[in-house]
Amino acid sequence: MNKMARPVKQLNLPQLLQQQVANHADNGLLKKAKYLQISDALRTAIKNGLVKSNEQLPSARQLALELLSNRHTIMAAFDELIAEGWIESKQRRGYFVADVLPVISSQHTTKCPNEQPEHFTWQFRKKTVQRYQRSAADYRYNFAGGTPDISLFPFKEFKGFVNDALSRPDLASLNYGDNAGHPALIEQISCYLRRARALNNRKIVVVNGSQEALYVLSHLLLDDQDSVAIEAMGYAPAWNSFKSAGASLVAIAQDDKGMLPDSLSQAIEQQNKNSKPIKLIYLTPLHQYPTTVTLPIARRQAIYRIASAHNIAIIEDDYDHEFHYRCQPLAPMASDDPRGLVIYLSTFSKIMFPGARIGFLALDATLAEAVVNYKTIINHKVSVVMQDAIARWMQSGAFERYLRKVTKTYQQRRDFMVNKLHQYQRKGRVISFTIPDGGMAIWIQLDHSAKQLKDWAEKKDIYLQAEHQFCATPQLNDDRFIRLGFAGMDCNLIEKGLERLFNHEF
Repeated sequence: MNKMARPVKQLNLPQLLQQQVANHADNGLLKKAKYLQISDALRTAIKNGLVKSNEQLPSARQLALELLSNRHTIMAAFDELIAEGWIESKQRRGYFVADVLPVISSQHTTKCPNEQPEHFTWQFRKKTVQRYQRSAADYRYNFAGGTPDISLFPFKEFKGFVNDALSRPDLASLNYGDNAGHPALIEQISCYLRRARALNNRKIVVVNGSQEALYVLSHLLLDDQDSVAIEAMGYAPAWNSFKSAGASLVAIAQDDKGMLPDSLSQAIEQQNKNSKPIKLIYLTPLHQYPTTVTLPIARRQAIYRIASAHNIAIIEDDYDHEFHYRCQPLAPMASDDPRGLVIYLSTFSKIMFPGARIGFLALDATLAEAVVNYKTIINHKVSVVMQDAIARWMQSGAFERYLRKVTKTYQQRRDFMVNKLHQYQRKGRVISFTIPDGGMAIWIQLDHSAKQLKDWAEKKDIYLQAEHQFCATPQLNDDRFIRLGFAGMDCNLIEKGLERLFNHEF
């Protein structure tokens, strides 16, 4: 026995004793002597694995106090179990479960030693999407297109704001209630959106990442009689949310500037004829996912007019607005929304790190109330401590200082990757690419199969995303494009990863 072993503290003998007495009463047996009830309870605990071989039992004095019994009664119960071989006494150390336990019952000999009960069969009512077996972060060269460089985050600085949130907490906010979000964070987000994105007079709802927001919106606004208009190439996790609510997806054609308004109008008319009307339009107008293009103002206005005429809501997913390099990014569609039909969605995952799990919606007051009410069914509120810390971080000014610093770093990495890609373009390994005005990735055309390159790269410890992963239907896949993220790695890793990726024969 290990000399450091301590008596078992989680053994609920009073409860076991009550069960033992109840079992005897149910079976019509005469009431046993108290010491026999105690020994039966201990024996049951050992049989059921609540106490393991060689584990130390509580002392007789401790058990006597717990069971409101006499110490001699406990000793008699111990003696009974010692005689049967269930426990043993070690001088000056106490009572321990025996190393080798007696045969529990001859009834087990009638069963085959290897016989196992039939495993329960689960009946799934919802389809799930198989997750990746290996995380992108596990690869040596991670070219995932939406991954920030977590090592740049000022953890030490942010720790001070977390400490403040814990040292001077708003006790009321740590309880149930305020499910729309921590008031201090809502105030800071509202102020930031007004100054940085020209968004005003919107209700803010803090969510557990953008995926929770998409799920809640899908189940609030859609059912199996509805359709959602999506970009022909786009963000599959959002599509999965829409499908989970029973809605059908309608892929809208896009070109090198984004979604085509005429194709949207045609799809709306066709779906009305099919009795599955389009109820939502899902867009990534800034740094379109995955192609990185920005939807021009004229097209934004055309899509808005179409949506307004048909009474269709728009979800504007503005997932990495901050990282724009050539000029100031276009203001969100939600900033010019007289009818209040645009649902604005953004996240802190790209600014901080995905594990922060903080996103937010800026929306119409009526919809905000419904979102909060539905959200409460699955998740009362997002971590208040994290919300409070972020609010303090934003209020201090350190938030925007970090944004300026990391945006400059990402621009340098974009320019570095662009220079390297030009070299591989001259060698014929890359056909073409457009330098993105912002975002965290570059959309690249190859002269060979993108999927084959992706499969080969994974074996070489390189993670990238290929065209087929973004296509709403297989027919849209030309199998010639890959998406390479530049934000998540420093220039040294980018260079080595590109060398391994393009100086190859596969």
